[in-house]
Amino acid sequence: MELREGDFEAFFAAPFEAYGENTPYVSPMKSDLRRFFTVGENPLFPAPGNFALFSVHRHGKTVGRISAHIHPASNALHKTNTAYFGYFDVADDAEAAKTLLNAAETWARQRGFDTIAGNFNLTAMQQIGVMTGGFEHTPYVDQVYSPPHIARLLADSGYEAYFPMRTFEVDLEKFNPLSILGPAQQEILSSPDWHFARVTRKEIPQRLAEARELLNSGFSDNPMFVPLTAEEFEFQAKELKWIIDPRITSVIHHEGKPAAIALVIPDLNPFIRATRSQMSWLTPWHFIVNLFRRKRALVVYASVRHDLHSKGVMSAMLVNLLPAMLAAGYKQVGITWVWDENKGSLRLMDYLGGKPLHRLHLFRKSL
Repeated sequence: MELREGDFEAFFAAPFEAYGENTPYVSPMKSDLRRFFTVGENPLFPAPGNFALFSVHRHGKTVGRISAHIHPASNALHKTNTAYFGYFDVADDAEAAKTLLNAAETWARQRGFDTIAGNFNLTAMQQIGVMTGGFEHTPYVDQVYSPPHIARLLADSGYEAYFPMRTFEVDLEKFNPLSILGPAQQEILSSPDWHFARVTRKEIPQRLAEARELLNSGFSDNPMFVPLTAEEFEFQAKELKWIIDPRITSVIHHEGKPAAIALVIPDLNPFIRATRSQMSWLTPWHFIVNLFRRKRALVVYASVRHDLHSKGVMSAMLVNLLPAMLAAGYKQVGITWVWDENKGSLRLMDYLGGKPLHRLHLFRKSL
């Protein structure tokens, strides 16, 4: 058994080696993964020493990986002293898992942290959690997938499951707009004070600026959320301007100001899987094929300005948006994750006929 630190090629290859060919897991594009862990390019890591990449090898074969990192803004805002692990992907191998987890724990302990938690890939506004149920369902892009043994190996290593979440899927062909069209929604849709902002290629930069504003306002009360700076949002949303299908993202304004957004992208997992998560001369061809075959989309996030919460704004948006998505050829839409204590979002899932896909938990351990 060999533990390596800083071997990016092995870190990228680990889930392919650990899970084999038939896994539902889909890796981020290699180029994206590399920039996530590039000092100075990712605003989360402005200087060396804020993260580490570990891989474990048996007889020369990569059998697992894990990252360890810090998020100072999160600790400062939420008054915690927590380090984070992410990208924990390993074969069903207790020794390999223990080696990786020990490496991440030692890294965190040496820096004075009293808790380690994950998966965070890399923040609460990116992929989070470890799957604990729903393994039979195919994940959408930006939805975490991990096989059943990952949660078991964490529990066997002394980790506690917490912060339960679910992902959801809405069947657009079964959605009935009348199910969420009440008096409040009708008033919004008929009032001249409200209007849907244009989303075209020309307007996308402006809409993305509004997306950050609405994200920071609407999510301000959510646990673990840390407001994104313009630099951080631009880094995370770098590819969105090319990925967004303008027909399926919606922004609504109230009295001329951004009020709510549903940021939606096509499900790119079939494209990413076809490329094996690497750029090549065939990548444009795979992208075009996926362009004509795509039937699934993902809500990256949906957010209503804080002062407009509980006024039916999101429901009013979805009355228009979901039928428009169906008209554009989409059949299903996925939701990244909803915390079990987020009663408002869970109620909305019920209204939309959302079907639970995956069960997720975060895992933590005292150091």
